[in-house]
Amino acid sequence: QVQLVESGGGLVQAGGSLRLSCAASGRTFSMYAMGWFRQPTGKEREFLTAISRYGTSTRYADSAKGRFTISRDNAKNTVYLQVSSLQPEDTAVYFCAADWQPLGSSVSSKEYDYDYWGQGTQVTVSS
Repeated sequence: QVQLVESGGGLVQAGGSLRLSCAASGRTFSMYAMGWFRQPTGKEREFLTAISRYGTSTRYADSAKGRFTISRDNAKNTVYLQVSSLQPEDTAVYFCAADWQPLGSSVSSKEYDYDYWGQGTQVTVSS
């Protein structure tokens, strides 16, 4: 089992940038592909990006290409989401999630593939 804790959210002005972090507990972090999702208030949760176990593969939603960058540091059990040129429509709760893949290296955009979720971190972008 792994526990995920997101941090780095907050209030930012439009045009600004943030780096979100997701710290994982345990010693099996490299066995998980990791993903970032977000959920605006009153809307469904949506996939943003995912990264394979050793960072060799990434996947981005069309809406995330160009402004969102995922990375991971297995030595620190942490995955990051760098977001630039933030806009008010980026306001949402951002979640990280872990996909158990001891033998695989795929990156999924489907929520049901993810086994563990963090509690989320709020990002609010003011205009």
